[in-house]
Amino acid sequence: MADDVMPIAVVTGGGRGIGASISKRLSSDGYRVLLTYNQSSNPAEEVVNQIRSEGGDAVAVKVDCSSSADIMILADHPWCKLGIDALVINHGAYVRTPSDKLTISRLRETMSINFEGSFLVWEALSRYLQSDARIVVIGSQLGIRGSPHGADYSASKAALHLWARSLAQAVGEKGQRVNVIAPGYIDTDLLSGDSLEKRISREAEVPMKRMGTPDDVAGVVSFLISNDSSYVTGAILHVNGGLFLP
Repeated sequence: MADDVMPIAVVTGGGRGIGASISKRLSSDGYRVLLTYNQSSNPAEEVVNQIRSEGGDAVAVKVDCSSSADIMILADHPWCKLGIDALVINHGAYVRTPSDKLTISRLRETMSINFEGSFLVWEALSRYLQSDARIVVIGSQLGIRGSPHGADYSASKAALHLWARSLAQAVGEKGQRVNVIAPGYIDTDLLSGDSLEKRISREAEVPMKRMGTPDDVAGVVSFLISNDSSYVTGAILHVNGGLFLP
């Protein structure tokens, strides 16, 4: 595919974990990938270098998705102005806090990053979205079932789910599609602090008897962005090995 017609995908939080796998998968699908990171640049640059070494094209941009000023810098990137074909909203923060010890400051901080930040990204980039753009929001099973140690995270993801489904209804007439992925236990840094016993316990909970991988999620993103899902919008797809069946 020639560079001048290569479709563009924007992936927030695309430098590590699930986001890194999504970035690499979309590159292999033929997209030029603009990925964001907020902390260390090294993992994000490694993703960019890997994509380029395999013949793709990618760039990493430092963006705090809770900052409207940072998001406007993202929106000003030349690649965005070429027209965005796919937007994957993947960034997020999760600080485990007992739900009965939650403070309003923690709640506001989590909502600012996970929910308000997602809205701000969409709002800033919406004018560059192609008429048939595909939007995928990475939610969570906890946004449906809740969590005893993450009420703020669960609330932010629940808000994100319903905002995305509402947006799907609003932009469907344009030809744009919006879908949500709700992962279960995925083997990322978020669970890296688990003891061996805790990991075994998690795997035992899952009917498929294994943790999910970032590539498991990336494959579903690829499907939702492809024409194979051309009549799918407003859906929540559960990628959890059968752990939670709402």
